[in-house]
Amino acid sequence: MSALFNFQSLLLVILLAICTCTYVRAVAPRLVDRNKEGFLGLFFMAARIGERLSPYVALACISMAVTLLMQ
Repeated sequence: MSALFNFQSLLLVILLAICTCTYVRAVAPRLVDRNKEGFLGLFFMAARIGERLSPYVALACISMAVTLLMQ
């Protein structure tokens, strides 16, 4: 089943994308910062979300992990 049709899998993919983009921006900021527009701008926006809302993203990752472990 595709992650687009399962809501829990879609949330997991979004959380992983946010965390990955934030990590890549911390390690190599020029890689993410040069693409602020277009399709690759989504990665820039995901990195911004991860930086500014990091406590909430961390809580979402923890709750997703607990949910996946309970299944």
